[in-house]
Amino acid sequence: MNDTALATIAATGFAVAFLHAAIPTHWLPFVLVGRARGWTTLRTLTMVAGAGLGHVALTSLLGLAIAWFGFRLDESLGHAFPLVTSGLLFAIAIYYGYRQWTGRGVCHHHPPGSEHAPSKACDSHEHDHGHTHWEEELKGTPLVKPDRGDWAAVSGLFVMLTLSPCEGFLPIYLSGVQFGWRGFVVLSLILALGAVGGMTLLTWLTLKGSERLRIERFEHYEAGLLAVLFVVLGVIAFVLQHEH
Repeated sequence: MNDTALATIAATGFAVAFLHAAIPTHWLPFVLVGRARGWTTLRTLTMVAGAGLGHVALTSLLGLAIAWFGFRLDESLGHAFPLVTSGLLFAIAIYYGYRQWTGRGVCHHHPPGSEHAPSKACDSHEHDHGHTHWEEELKGTPLVKPDRGDWAAVSGLFVMLTLSPCEGFLPIYLSGVQFGWRGFVVLSLILALGAVGGMTLLTWLTLKGSERLRIERFEHYEAGLLAVLFVVLGVIAFVLQHEH
């Protein structure tokens, strides 16, 4: 049962990571900046992969803190820990469900130097119901200014993505606490595969002419999909509680 549960959590984690990576804010800026600066496909993909690894590294560090805290809490609560985990996951599902219901969606980052404040991006209905408007947001920023070298673009893209961890994946680490360090390692690998792989794949497909694959539509439903996935994890944690 434990191996099956871990495999299910890993599969759910992959879905969360890939869904998060599929949002245009994670890969479309690289496409637009690469085109504006005349980067080759290989160079653009390298930039995406490098920034994606930084994104994963910061998320994994936060996940490490969650795992360590979870291990200590598990020792204190014993058999009650899965029940507490289940309750927290259901609470997170309700939170994302509420954001989907109210049209607020999930908060995403914006390029350095843009006029869009993060708080406005989180709660604006215009942001949720329209496109990500990256073409407009990138105009006038150091990322595409011809008088600024590639280093400004590279560092800007890297910082933008790296310093915005995959917050949706952090509860996945909590759900894997009962599997110890093995669970942490498996989930970190799943995060890297889903996030970096997803961003790189979508960037490559777009550069090859797939016109963004209309992926931006998923941004409108990201919060709702996350709510469903966390309900699944909550159920798994609840089942594990009865297995102990």
